[in-house]
Amino acid sequence: QVQLVESGGGLVQAGGSLRLSCAASGRTFSSYTMGWFRQAPGKEREIVAAISLSGRGTYYTNSVKGRFNISRDNAKKPVYLQINSLKPEDTANYYCTARFGSITTTPRDFGSWGQGTQVTVSS
Repeated sequence: QVQLVESGGGLVQAGGSLRLSCAASGRTFSSYTMGWFRQAPGKEREIVAAISLSGRGTYYTNSVKGRFNISRDNAKKPVYLQINSLKPEDTANYYCTARFGSITTTPRDFGSWGQGTQVTVSS
């Protein structure tokens, strides 16, 4: 399995930006499809974005399209989530995750998870 550690969360005003990073360990990092999920209090965990092994394929949930951008650097192993035009409803704990196989939106399909990084957006 790959070990994942997120960073970059924080408190930001609505309209602001953050860049979340996911540091990954393991020699087979480039073999994993990577994803970002988020979970707000009292809500189910939902996918935000995912990126294929090569980085050429991406997925975004509708509510973040045009505002969020996922990217990866297989040589250096981080996965980034650039989040712009933040809204209060984006407030959640954001999790980095990895799986063997193609992009999927179901949390149980992902086998490796980080501890999460909190994003709080004030209005």
